[in-house]
Amino acid sequence: MERVLHTVRLIEKRLLSARAQAFHFVFAVETLSAFEFGPGQFVSLLKADARGKMQTRAYSIASAPRGNQFDLCVNRVDGGFFSNVLADMHIGDTLQMHGPHGLFTLREPQGDSLLIATGTGLAPMRGFVEWLFPADGPSRLPEGKTVTLIYGTRHETEMYYRDLFEATAARHPAFRYLPTLSRAGEDWHGARGYVQDHVAALLPQISPPAPVEPEPPVHPEADKAADPRQPAPDAFPIHAYICGLNAMVSANRDLLKQYGWHRKQIVFERYD
Repeated sequence: MERVLHTVRLIEKRLLSARAQAFHFVFAVETLSAFEFGPGQFVSLLKADARGKMQTRAYSIASAPRGNQFDLCVNRVDGGFFSNVLADMHIGDTLQMHGPHGLFTLREPQGDSLLIATGTGLAPMRGFVEWLFPADGPSRLPEGKTVTLIYGTRHETEMYYRDLFEATAARHPAFRYLPTLSRAGEDWHGARGYVQDHVAALLPQISPPAPVEPEPPVHPEADKAADPRQPAPDAFPIHAYICGLNAMVSANRDLLKQYGWHRKQIVFERYD
């Protein structure tokens, strides 16, 4: 099936970190009055290179749905074609896009959530937080549920969207923001180290018991999937959402499994 292409125009661009050469972009989808997507999904951007070959790159959306606009968070990569195209764009420039795509979305029914991210893996988490805790409306998080964001980066200058997360945590006691720096300066008074260290410290407080293994069905022909003792798909009291480089994602998945988490409780996306 042929994918529908849309023209997107850059309407806002700002530098998030000079050290990391990370940028925040706002695009408008010119061919749509409203661009519908699930927070956490991604779009695919297209542009021809110097040889005329069409290049495609997928980027997680860094915002909740907002009219016909969407945000991206991208850092310049040495030798990377598309990251440099984006970093060098000017307001009013256009690209081709198709999407949204992807299954890295909040699971229903909505329970407690543990968000784990490093670097620009924070992009879909920003979308989750904007959607769950809109600035111009009430929280969408069910009463009694909590969201904890553990974000790891090297330096304080690379704490993308810090103001947004701190403001959200101040407005909503159900949201907790825990940034950690692996190369913090002497004047940093927050958490230090890698995200998995802080996930390990938090798990004894929040980790649910391992799912009960169902007994074998009485009749061999019985449908095991229909056994009421089995957890329904995604029907868990808490989910973890992990986004970043493969090594970090794997380390946290292994850690959660050691605490008895079911594989369906662990939703992840890696970008290397």
